[in-house]
Amino acid sequence: MTRDELIELLEPTIERLGYELSDLEVKLGGKHGVLRLFIDKADGIGLDDCEKVSLAVSALLDVEDPLPGHYDLEVSSPGLDRKLTKIEHFQRFTGETVKVQMRFPIEGRRRFRGTLVSSDDANIVVEVDGVSHTLPVATIDTARLVPGGS
Repeated sequence: MTRDELIELLEPTIERLGYELSDLEVKLGGKHGVLRLFIDKADGIGLDDCEKVSLAVSALLDVEDPLPGHYDLEVSSPGLDRKLTKIEHFQRFTGETVKVQMRFPIEGRRRFRGTLVSSDDANIVVEVDGVSHTLPVATIDTARLVPGGS
């Protein structure tokens, strides 16, 4: 099962519980694989929230059995240096400092660290040292918030 198919399977259950599936990591193979879910909600995530989602997702995974082999399920908050994986994340964190790694060079560089100025369905704009760079969302490798803007 692909990462996108796994998100499609899990997201409705997580949303019904009142949370957003912020990100998902799958690392299988070896003796112990890991399925790591990052959840969020407006007033933050606590241990009880993680337990609630873990129980519901665990039950769903037991029924659907989408992943081969043994793996551990981990549920946590996205953290201060959260990944920005959806257009909604870029829109929510406009004005914040971000680090963006591109798959391919844009204007001769792959790494951009600066203020997230704007975003739409196709591009984000990051201002680095007073210069605005338009970055296609489709070619972003990773994007993260920089805690404290430093």
